[in-house]
Amino acid sequence: MLATDLTRLVGVRHPIVQTGMGWVAGPRLVSATANAGGLGIIASATMTLEELRAAIVETKRRTDNPFGVNLRSDAADAIDRVDLLIEHGVKVASFALAPKRDLIAKLKDHGVVVMPSIGAVRHAEKVAAWGVDAVVVQGGEGGGHTGAVATTLLLPSVVDAVDIPVVAAGGFYDGRGLAAALAYGAAGIAMGTRFLLTSDSPVPDDVKRLYLERGLDGTVVTTKVDGVPHRVLRTDLVNRLEHAGRVRSLLGALANARRFKALTGMNWRTMIGDGLRLKHGRELSWSQVIMAANTPMLLRSGLVQGNTDAGVLAAGQVVGVLRDLPSCEELITTIVAQATEVIDRLAGGQRWQNSDVADASP
Repeated sequence: MLATDLTRLVGVRHPIVQTGMGWVAGPRLVSATANAGGLGIIASATMTLEELRAAIVETKRRTDNPFGVNLRSDAADAIDRVDLLIEHGVKVASFALAPKRDLIAKLKDHGVVVMPSIGAVRHAEKVAAWGVDAVVVQGGEGGGHTGAVATTLLLPSVVDAVDIPVVAAGGFYDGRGLAAALAYGAAGIAMGTRFLLTSDSPVPDDVKRLYLERGLDGTVVTTKVDGVPHRVLRTDLVNRLEHAGRVRSLLGALANARRFKALTGMNWRTMIGDGLRLKHGRELSWSQVIMAANTPMLLRSGLVQGNTDAGVLAAGQVVGVLRDLPSCEELITTIVAQATEVIDRLAGGQRWQNSDVADASP
């Protein structure tokens, strides 16, 4: 065991977090992570309120250990989802966007740990001042929406700026990375792509094999999916989006939007509103505004339906070094064992150097 501020805060055995990946992080993966001693997080952005309720109940049936739920702070029913977490005693609420102060206060008043993801020092400082319990810091190596600053620079900058536990994300996949994150001052690591590529992940096997075939240059950061930097696998669809003109992009976005509307029951006004919120302060075309509102549809096509020709596959750069599909139990046990070995070896070397110096002293 590696006890850290994270393990003490949320009550898990190991300082390892499985991130809330849309369409991937459901009861099966989350419970497998929790049973292995890590913190699993349900992705609720692609669920209705009732689907989230069912997912929480199913996860509690599968595990007695703590787990979390990732929420959208700007969702129309955000307060109802917060009430759901409180009702079922969910341990952690994570957020992809900064939660509002009233949501933070309500969750904390009911004993729920609030842990948003951030991509800049100023964002960490802001949410820390608002009272969150911890932050997940994702560097540019991470999959999905990401920034331009590498984890090795962003992580220590955030650790120095706030006095709450910091969880490192972006580029982690083994025990060496966990040891390095702890050395930087982090309280643990969070991984998405590594957990997606486990035997407990619900992603179709054909899609997993596509991931495993990729090298370190197998991902690309594009703004053509939804107007903001998005790290995804290089696929024919992404290449087409990168080279498509405005009219073609708009027609494709409208077709995807119709499918997403039919799937979720979301109305056009809400979908466009979601896109416009992303447009704020950015130069986005209307096709990007619409794509921003229905990106979950593109992710679902690839990650759930296995349609890699018409879907977007979010992926971190670590995909280029992954070649196996361990269970969550095997993955977490191996990472912790390797991290402990690395730390012990370094500590032993330091002791040897000190002893050697002492012996040589006059």
